[in-house]
Amino acid sequence: MSSEKQPRLLSLNSYHYKRGGSDAVYFEHDALFRAKGWDTGFFSMHHPSNESTPWDKYFVDEIEFGSDYGVVDKLKMAGKIIYSTEANAKLQTLIDNWRPDVAHAHCIYHHLSPSVLRLLKNNGIPTVMTAHDLKLACPAYKMLNSNGICEKCKGGNLLHVAKNRCLHGSLVVSSLVMIESMVHKSLRLYKNNLDKIVVPSRFFGEKLQEWGWDANQLVYIPNYVDASAYEPVYEPGEYLLYFGRLAPEKGLATLLRANATAGTTLKLVGTGPEEENLKQLAAEVGGNVEFLGFCNKETLWPIVKGSRAVVLPSEWYENAPMSLLEANGLGKIVVGARIGGIPEMIEHDSTGYLFESGNQEQLAEVLSQLKTMPDSKLMTMGRAARANVAENFTIERYAAAMEELYASLGVATALPAAS
Repeated sequence: MSSEKQPRLLSLNSYHYKRGGSDAVYFEHDALFRAKGWDTGFFSMHHPSNESTPWDKYFVDEIEFGSDYGVVDKLKMAGKIIYSTEANAKLQTLIDNWRPDVAHAHCIYHHLSPSVLRLLKNNGIPTVMTAHDLKLACPAYKMLNSNGICEKCKGGNLLHVAKNRCLHGSLVVSSLVMIESMVHKSLRLYKNNLDKIVVPSRFFGEKLQEWGWDANQLVYIPNYVDASAYEPVYEPGEYLLYFGRLAPEKGLATLLRANATAGTTLKLVGTGPEEENLKQLAAEVGGNVEFLGFCNKETLWPIVKGSRAVVLPSEWYENAPMSLLEANGLGKIVVGARIGGIPEMIEHDSTGYLFESGNQEQLAEVLSQLKTMPDSKLMTMGRAARANVAENFTIERYAAAMEELYASLGVATALPAAS
């Protein structure tokens, strides 16, 4: 056998279970490189829902916002959020025992803190982060508050975070995150210690540049779906479908009103903080609406396949929605709001339709067109949408782009040949 070792990848993320989309990417990215023959490891936080792993001996203690902690514990956690000495000590032990060739961070913000990025830099380990959200610019992640899209902190005045209670409507939490962001910004923990930032949408890359990031530090690598794992159904059904989180920024109030105006049938899959408000609104505005609650993928895919089209009416800066790629992979077109990264994933009147975000009348017009549109046209568009995903959003392109990125940072990505 060759004496050369396998390249080593360390993945960092706050949670070691699939809590959301970014956590799924954290696991899938690791699995992808492990399947390619890389030696891989994890650094995360202890949590009762974590998947079992031998790497948890290095994990930091749990910090869970909203839990009933005492005053002393809350003060300790506030310090960890800003700069975690625990995370640094445990990560250094990991590095001493198993030195990675490259580190890839996902969502590490509060629970691990970006202090670990400086440690990686000091150890000479190239470090990449995927921007799953806009936290690298906006302290509140979303550039969104209760009044809608917000970019008030763009000039550097972070007092707006506390003033507008951007986090959970809480002055205390918002103030803590404001202080955290001020410290991180003054220490340049992200800008000085990250070699590259992966942006899954061109929009996120442009937005980060607007907020002061160097274009040379950003690399566009889109999300992927394995189209071969999706069995498409091109024949259109009778209902429109939304699947995802039921939250204010998703534009679902606009969708319910547009659906009532268009006289279409709508199904919503998912749960979230707006569920009861949306049910009440649906009763007020009328229209044929069905709330299906949470569905796992085995239950969801037949519902997607039976739809006429999927609607993504977002009213915030979406990144690169996986729901859009999944719908296209199943042969369904998407009606998407013209906001964030959505427009770059839909070719209007070819693979789907676009409308101005928040414009109820324009959305109702599109839904009305879909209602009477010949099935043959929808099938043609569904095939085009599927072909776009199968060609441009593939796991092969993602893997090749990531390997090229790692190689550009001096990582020997090629596996040693067996002798």
